[in-house]
Amino acid sequence: MNFDFRHITAPFRMQPGLQRMAPVAGHVTPLDTSSALYAEKLAVHAAGRSRLCLQGFDPGPALDVLKALGAHDGLPELAFEEDFAVLDTAAGTVPWLCVCVPSHWAPEEKLGLSLAAIHAPVAGGANLVAAMPAVTRLLARGEPWERFVWTLTPSSRYDQHPQRHPRAPWPATGDAAAFAAQCFLRAERQTFLPVPGHAQVLFTIRVMLQPLVQAVREASQAQRLRDALASMSPEVLAYKGLAAARAPLLAWLQTFSGD
Repeated sequence: MNFDFRHITAPFRMQPGLQRMAPVAGHVTPLDTSSALYAEKLAVHAAGRSRLCLQGFDPGPALDVLKALGAHDGLPELAFEEDFAVLDTAAGTVPWLCVCVPSHWAPEEKLGLSLAAIHAPVAGGANLVAAMPAVTRLLARGEPWERFVWTLTPSSRYDQHPQRHPRAPWPATGDAAAFAAQCFLRAERQTFLPVPGHAQVLFTIRVMLQPLVQAVREASQAQRLRDALASMSPEVLAYKGLAAARAPLLAWLQTFSGD
């Protein structure tokens, strides 16, 4: 997993968190055909559930961008680790999605919505929703941006579409170390890539998944995660499905401090 724990901050807040991309940073990651991620994306593609398009919208320019990045045969969902969406910056809506491995959200429910409407269900996200018109204007300038989000999960599955896969239960153990050993750090790197000649931005979503006990290797990482988790409001914990996991995970993270 290529995730920097400095993206985990406290107090935890739902916020845009946009940052300019480094000139050498790329938007896509080649997908290993022997990986679990490839198998899951292939299953969604084969079922005809990977792409959604608003009637009348032409995704051709965005697909041309992906082809230039290496999406052979016009299949970006099988060429790259990333999922994709298009933001129409003129209309402020999302008219096209190519999403195989959503994190507990249904892409078909987001098609055609504005960024504010898409983020409206987010707990503690009033400031996030209020910022979306300004975010849309910022992205319309044609510059590349990126952001990172993260959560903790008991599931090793990349595809967490709520209609395809119910939430996995948290480990049924009172032992903090055993509990943590059955959990995963799930992070997303999201980038925003202008579509040349069009009032569109290509939105990329790379889902990264790693066993928690492998991801947290240093006391400083444990401290960041512990502080963020401890600062989450009850509403955010419920939204992210973390309410039952906070106490055992805080107990496990505390062991890194040596106290």
